[in-house]
Amino acid sequence: MKILFIGGTGTISSACAELAQAHGFELTLLNRGNRPPRPGTRQITADISNAAATAAALGNERWDAVVDYIAFTLAELEQRIALFRGRTAQFIFISSASAYQKPLASFPITESTPLVNPFWEYSRNKIACEDRLLRALREENFPATIIRPSWTYDEKRITVPVNSPKSFTVADRLRRGQPVIVPGDGTSLWTMTHNTDFAKGLVGLLGHRGAIGHTFHITSDEVLTWNQIYEAVAEAAGAPKPKLVHIASDFITACLPEFAGGLHGDKAHSALFDNSKIKHFVPDFVATTRFRDGMARCVQWFDADPARQEIDAMANAAWDKLINAYERGLESAKKGIRSLKFTVGNCPTGWRAQSDLATRRKW
Repeated sequence: MKILFIGGTGTISSACAELAQAHGFELTLLNRGNRPPRPGTRQITADISNAAATAAALGNERWDAVVDYIAFTLAELEQRIALFRGRTAQFIFISSASAYQKPLASFPITESTPLVNPFWEYSRNKIACEDRLLRALREENFPATIIRPSWTYDEKRITVPVNSPKSFTVADRLRRGQPVIVPGDGTSLWTMTHNTDFAKGLVGLLGHRGAIGHTFHITSDEVLTWNQIYEAVAEAAGAPKPKLVHIASDFITACLPEFAGGLHGDKAHSALFDNSKIKHFVPDFVATTRFRDGMARCVQWFDADPARQEIDAMANAAWDKLINAYERGLESAKKGIRSLKFTVGNCPTGWRAQSDLATRRKW
């Protein structure tokens, strides 16, 4: 089976490429060639944003399946439809589970959960792309399949909701016994999926004609609280019991607005997924990597080469300021409340006086 990956070197796509090769598929990667070519795959070097150059590089080839990992906007998707119209028997678009309704009205999340995200432009763009693909399917029989990953990770990134692109920064803080920021009270439920588990579902859909016109999310069935997720990272890092500072998402995003989309549009809400559909279409799909094991491998990867252990000094400073501001505000609030004079029954004096006045008026 001839497969084309647009991208093929990222967190999700690299695991899918490895598994596709293991299945014996003839795999071609289309990208700009900024990374070394993957052994055993064919490389087509082109910038997908240049439609004419990409069309020339592809020639007259046809594919059994094309997987697009890097289309994020409607304009990009329109270009893909024009480019692959008549060239492929299946076009798989990688969307995002962050497109699901926020806040959620019911659990667990299924593929029929409404797509509404007023908080995050990234998610709204993915929704627009999905709508366009479904219209292309209806109007011209464009062979679209849509996949919505949730938070999918590999061994190169420590995954917690308040972090830096230099993700070892959080592990370093934990090892030094420094406090880390947890959104809300840390009890929101979340689903973390290892990229090798995600790959089992996606590769099982390659060339699956019955999957055309369908949407799938592919996630682990393991559900953890944010507290448990931070604790698992600390355990993997060999750190002491973590100092978790629970701060409301509104407070975090007011001080660090760069987290607004990711928190309000995704991670501030519980995310529990019903994977019945992908298991029906790919019967051997099962996620087998526990988060604690995935994080253990991740920390081992960082520890294997100290050069990988980059620390984000600016992020550290911002987090320290946020924690200090929150703790000062909390202490001030506590002092203000405690300064009130209370009467029997722990009712503030002013409230008791108003209550007595209302009672006298009744008489």
